[in-house]
Amino acid sequence: MENTTIAAISTPEAAGALGVVRISGEKAIDTAAKIFTPVNGENLNDTKGYRAHFGTVHDAGARIDEAVCLVFRAPHSYTGENTAEITCHGGLYVTKAVLRAAFNAGAVPAEAGEFTKRAFLNGKIDLAESEAVMALISARGKQAATAALNTLDGRLSKKIGECAGKITAVLASLAAWVDYPYDEIEDTSPSEMLKVFSSAENDLNEIIERYDTGRVFTEGIDTAIVGRPNVGKSTLMNLLSGCERSIVTDVAGTTRDVVEQSVRLGSLILNVSDTAGIHETADRVESIGVQRAKTRMQRAALVLAVFDSSEPLNSDDLDILEACRGKLSIAVINKTDLPEAADISGISDYVTAVVRVSAATGEGEKELEQAVSDLLCSKDFNPENPCLQSERQRECCVRALGCIKEAIEAIKNNITLDAVTVCAQRAVDALLELTGEKAADAVINEVFSRFCVGK
Repeated sequence: MENTTIAAISTPEAAGALGVVRISGEKAIDTAAKIFTPVNGENLNDTKGYRAHFGTVHDAGARIDEAVCLVFRAPHSYTGENTAEITCHGGLYVTKAVLRAAFNAGAVPAEAGEFTKRAFLNGKIDLAESEAVMALISARGKQAATAALNTLDGRLSKKIGECAGKITAVLASLAAWVDYPYDEIEDTSPSEMLKVFSSAENDLNEIIERYDTGRVFTEGIDTAIVGRPNVGKSTLMNLLSGCERSIVTDVAGTTRDVVEQSVRLGSLILNVSDTAGIHETADRVESIGVQRAKTRMQRAALVLAVFDSSEPLNSDDLDILEACRGKLSIAVINKTDLPEAADISGISDYVTAVVRVSAATGEGEKELEQAVSDLLCSKDFNPENPCLQSERQRECCVRALGCIKEAIEAIKNNITLDAVTVCAQRAVDALLELTGEKAADAVINEVFSRFCVGK
């Protein structure tokens, strides 16, 4: 890591009450001292860490703003380096003027995620905890934020470390066996090794399954609202969105393209697509929308198939039900505020669940929320447990799990312990890559490239 002093705006570049410019590096405090003067006349270079000073920010003698400067001395800072954070009035001009002053005083622009990368390189946090920082920033709900915060606190790293530690202990015994093949070495009996590897297998299976379940909270689940024209798909979309996201009229075929919106349903995030009405049509433009609706339905992880309870089911409805077979789907029986004319007795044979709602009045929304929650097993997700925060982390666990299974098979088939050693070492390497202890520079750079500048 180059011994440079970096600076960036750490708050959104938009009008706001406050803006923060962060400076980090060996000369961070000296850089801040060149552009910030405390009202008490003290020089920032002489102040202790964990101190806040009120004063003015200036550039080349020109006063920019009144501000507060926080001073942190290494290693007691977020990055592990000397750090100064200047909090000024928010807004594009003022914060950028303060940042420009920092550059004029010797700092260089920070790259995406460079503050957190320095925290990682200086041993303040590991790679898994680093990714949790970004997950916490992008969290769209309480469950996702709690899971990210627990990972940031080291809960995942501790679990992965325990798993790797058990396998490493077996590797140490296997290494001793190589040197003394005729001695009885502790932990190298097939039963003892199987016990350790089976325990690691169970732990990794739980962590991977928890990630797949938790993605509903962290990333959302792709959801398609489908149905024939004028059954109330767009009205349902607006109900879930809490705003007029889709155009609603009593004219069939109003929606001709896919309208997308991320919505919160209770504690869940649904990435919803409101699609064109699925039906036979000779209209060339409308037929394109129908085909897109069918494609989106096929690709969606969850389908909300909407039916009009005030009209008998027709052939288009039956085609949609047939397409729901084998998919995670909910039949939304809409317009329950009107007299019922549809025979819905056989619908449950095609879909996973059936819910009755009135999208126009909001009646049944809670029941729909409960049905989605039950289908996605969200009640089984506990954000207090160790949670993976990225596909990279999941891939490391999957690789480690595969190697552990190979080791178990080698033991059961009485294959030489050398093969067991190779499998076990590859499993440990994958786990250490997750926490960053053996991660290549390319992996590290890829992780931090996804961060925003200023964090």
